[in-house]
Amino acid sequence: MPRSLDGLVLAPVADQAPGQVGTRTRFTYHEADGAVWAEYAGGDVVRGFLVGTRAGDRLDFRYVQLKTDGTTSSGHCVSQVGELPDGRLRLAETWAWESQEGSGTSVVEEIADAEAG
Repeated sequence: MPRSLDGLVLAPVADQAPGQVGTRTRFTYHEADGAVWAEYAGGDVVRGFLVGTRAGDRLDFRYVQLKTDGTTSSGHCVSQVGELPDGRLRLAETWAWESQEGSGTSVVEEIADAEAG
């Protein structure tokens, strides 16, 4: 099993559609006893939270977020945890909105401390 997500900061490798997470969004992950959760913000997202479970290299979670335009949205995501050649973690995500139309895939990667800000 790849190492724990606890305390890691991850960021998307590409921008999604306007009003969604993007390369300026930072996710701070926590993990304990099979549970995962994170806070995120940046770009078009004022504040977001995710909570779910981890079984091996698979995450299954729900997310909610407040956007800069004052609207909220929520959805479901399943992620595959992998490791990059340099040892950083990478999540390959398949997500779907539950509060609106839309679904897709995205990739987030662990960022170095210097990039976390």
